[in-house]
Amino acid sequence: MSAPEISQMAQWLRDASPYIDAHQDRVFVLAFAGEALVDRDQSNVDALISDIALLTSLDVRLVLVPGSRPQIEAELLDDGVSTQHHLGMRVTSEQALPSIKRAVAVQMLDMTARLSMGLPNTPLEGARLSVVSSNAVVARPMGVREGVDLGWTGEVRKVETGRLRSLLDAGHTVLQSCLAASPTGEVFNLRAEDVAVDIAAYLQADKLIFLTESSLELPAQMTVTEAQPLLDDAGLSKEMALHLESACKAVRRGVQRVHLVDRCTPGALIQELYSRSGCGTLLTAESLEKMRRASIDDVAGILELIRPLEEEGVLVRRPREQLELEIDRYWVVELDGQIIATAALHFFIEARVAELACLAVNAQYRRGGRAARLLARMENEARQRGMQTLFVLTTHTAHWFVEHGFAAAHVNDLPVERQAIYNAQRKSKVFTKVLNAPHGVDAR
Repeated sequence: MSAPEISQMAQWLRDASPYIDAHQDRVFVLAFAGEALVDRDQSNVDALISDIALLTSLDVRLVLVPGSRPQIEAELLDDGVSTQHHLGMRVTSEQALPSIKRAVAVQMLDMTARLSMGLPNTPLEGARLSVVSSNAVVARPMGVREGVDLGWTGEVRKVETGRLRSLLDAGHTVLQSCLAASPTGEVFNLRAEDVAVDIAAYLQADKLIFLTESSLELPAQMTVTEAQPLLDDAGLSKEMALHLESACKAVRRGVQRVHLVDRCTPGALIQELYSRSGCGTLLTAESLEKMRRASIDDVAGILELIRPLEEEGVLVRRPREQLELEIDRYWVVELDGQIIATAALHFFIEARVAELACLAVNAQYRRGGRAARLLARMENEARQRGMQTLFVLTTHTAHWFVEHGFAAAHVNDLPVERQAIYNAQRKSKVFTKVLNAPHGVDAR
């Protein structure tokens, strides 16, 4: 391994360490389609098994919910049995049920075998996973829907969380099939996606993760409110629409975070869970980003954020002591405990003018509208303080400020006390914006 590769790996581990700590002993429900286990590219199957092993080695408590559609269809074809679909679900006839049982049973045994590998040159080299199944999912028949008897197609009646939690607490990885029994001893064929949602909801899992079979067509992060209009988008694939609908349902039922991750993108699952940038779509009830007034505890985070911009000459260097004295003038955007954007206001009360200073956004989070939202917050506060004009000094981002309503001005237009400390060597350009008087209470 070359020196740059070693350095890159070391940096990745440093960046991942907060997530490794945060995910320990957390319950994740991982759902994936049956295609993941019959992929023609064996490396994709090995990668999934390796990722499962890695998560368990990092003390994540896993419930695995594989789909079985291709396995069931292959078994039905071999047996010469045909089935119909209604409302997006397979109608499970009495004739089809034995084929479905065999397909799912073989799939579960095969996956248990894969998760039991431990020889050298296998995905689980040196690992000893304890994989168990249980009857914690209790089923009931779906019955007749819109005039069609769905036969032995069922839905989740309840999940016995005590049983599942005892298995997870004991260090087992739980493997849950799409078949479940009813209290009367009958076996029903359930949709795996619904099983995953119900298990996550009953357990109040920390995360529900759907591995998708197609590339994502969605933003990196959404709230349920933002996701709802996309469900009516005709351009969204059926698979993605189903995942998004299930994700919204899970969040409404109390699951804190639902992730959609492209299974075929190498390393996507690990990147999504153990990096700030992620590699999928995260759905939550509310935005995880918080815009708030800075406190003294944020000084280190702000310094880390602005240091690269200071080194490039985009921002004026600010000593820690100065930042600590002026911290009450700053606002920050926080995501997962990291300061990813900041801005400050300096007031010139007699002139009724405010200066927008230190507007900065982490390079990984630019082009997301955060700078514009911070600007709007600063403008609003300036208005509330009775300021009539906002000005900014910039050397690199003149066009951005013009696009947001600022007009070019001159150093002589600044308040006298600000002119006195203007750094002529930087040759910063001056831009001003007239603030409209507030109309009643701020609507934001």
